[in-house]
Amino acid sequence: MKKIKISFLSISISVDLHNTETANIIWEACPIKSNVNIWGDEIYFDIKINTVKDETAKDIINKGEIAFWVEGSSIAIGFGPTPISQGNEIRLVTHANIIGESTDDLSLLSMVNSGEIVIVERI
Repeated sequence: MKKIKISFLSISISVDLHNTETANIIWEACPIKSNVNIWGDEIYFDIKINTVKDETAKDIINKGEIAFWVEGSSIAIGFGPTPISQGNEIRLVTHANIIGESTDDLSLLSMVNSGEIVIVERI
C-alpha cells in the first residue's frame, strides 16, 4: 500500500492511499509544496494536478478520510464542521474524490494556520 506524509509547521499526518487514479497521480507528483487554506475545520491546499471526479466522490466525509477537490486542484482534509455543515458532519464545498485515510489524530490540525507551508511526500 502506498503512503504519504503531509507535514505542516507543527504537525504531520500519514495517509494510506487508496488504489485510485487520483491517489496514484498524487503519489507520482510527490514531493509537493504548497500553502494552507482554512475553511472552518477543513484544511485544503492546491497541488496543481488535474483529474476528474471518480466513483469515490462525495461531499460528506468521515473523519480520517482524505479528499481531493477536483475543481480547486486541492487536497482537502476535513476534521470537523465546515461553514456549510449541518450539525457535526464534515461537509466539503462540493463532491471530492476520496484518495485515502489517516488514523492520526486530525483534531490536532486545529493548530495549523492559514498561509503555512505544507509538504506532501512519499513514505
